[in-house]
Amino acid sequence: MVDLDRRHALGLLGAGLASAPLWAQSLAAPSVDLHLPGGNGTRPTTDAFPGKKDMILQRSRAPLLETPMAAFDGEVFTPNDRFFVRWHYSDIPLSVDVHRFRLAVVGAVKRELSLSLGELLAMPRVELAAVNQCSGNSRGLFAPRVPGAQWGNGAMGNAKWVGVRLKDVLDRAGVAPGAVQVRASGLDQPPGDAPAFAKSLDIAHAMDGEVMIAFQMNGTQLPLLNGFPLRLIVPGWYSTYWVKALDRLELLDKPDSGYWMDKAYRIPTAPRANVAPGAKDFPTTPINRMVPRAFFTSIADGATLPAGAPIALRGIALGGDHGVKAVELSSDGGRSWHAATLGNDEGRYSFRLWRKTIAAPARGHYTLAVRCTNGAGETQVFDPIWNPSGFMRSPIERVAVSVA
Repeated sequence: MVDLDRRHALGLLGAGLASAPLWAQSLAAPSVDLHLPGGNGTRPTTDAFPGKKDMILQRSRAPLLETPMAAFDGEVFTPNDRFFVRWHYSDIPLSVDVHRFRLAVVGAVKRELSLSLGELLAMPRVELAAVNQCSGNSRGLFAPRVPGAQWGNGAMGNAKWVGVRLKDVLDRAGVAPGAVQVRASGLDQPPGDAPAFAKSLDIAHAMDGEVMIAFQMNGTQLPLLNGFPLRLIVPGWYSTYWVKALDRLELLDKPDSGYWMDKAYRIPTAPRANVAPGAKDFPTTPINRMVPRAFFTSIADGATLPAGAPIALRGIALGGDHGVKAVELSSDGGRSWHAATLGNDEGRYSFRLWRKTIAAPARGHYTLAVRCTNGAGETQVFDPIWNPSGFMRSPIERVAVSVA
């Protein structure tokens, strides 16, 4: 995490009112096939949402927009206009008056706060590269199929975030003795009597100096669809904790027993969050840290390659809550592995590019595989996991290719 000075201030206060016709008016567009094992994997692509282009449409309202894998090719930072979108409820902010906006800090604090964007922009700021990945990324690849958004591999993105430390905001309020968690919520509103979306972090985690409140993403203000004007950044953890359009922090004197912590976004306590298909009544815990993954971005499953020429392969990897230590490639289905060349290290929470050229193969059919090992020594394995929520998919990625 890099400290920045005030010369990096954004134009938020000059923006006045951020506003856009959020709901897409026309969704007619070319389609893509996500090759979901349960079938029904065809999705339209869309340019119809403000600030987004060529996104895979999973749902129009509340919007679920997936990033095509080709958009990650050669890009360690995912462009804002290709960055995935995931909201829970339809009533999301369509505009924000930045002059009237306030971030409330309430609950078990010594003094409650109501901070303007100007006050937040005047605080010491930090910069951090971090992957934002949906808990259900790749859910559509689970077999047997589980309910929920049938994402391919593109419910993720990497950005360079600029903001202020959550710790600094909480220090300004003064954490009261006995406070155990911080609950974050945003401007989105639930329908009827549905539970408002809110997520909580233990005090020690919230005060670790890495969790931040971001107002900038890849050099510009946050897009409205990605949480303008503020969002919580919880590096190394799944994006359910990365609350968008953040406007309230509540310090709790007992663990959060609300729906989004006590019922939703929970995983089996079993290793790799893996249980037998159909299992019920197993112990669970709130989802938390991400795990290592590596992907091909320059080649798709089912590709045909020319014989007699070397094959240049590229992709991205993430280490989860630790940096990428190594990426290895196999061209024989996993019987042998060879180290790939890694791109620049942008930090332990960032994507890292990898590349590998393999010698010209003979004509035939091949299974290419890529795996990541992170700084904690965790290495991907072939065995898939299953859980009823479709969370934390992370087996070794494979693509079948033909050389002709």
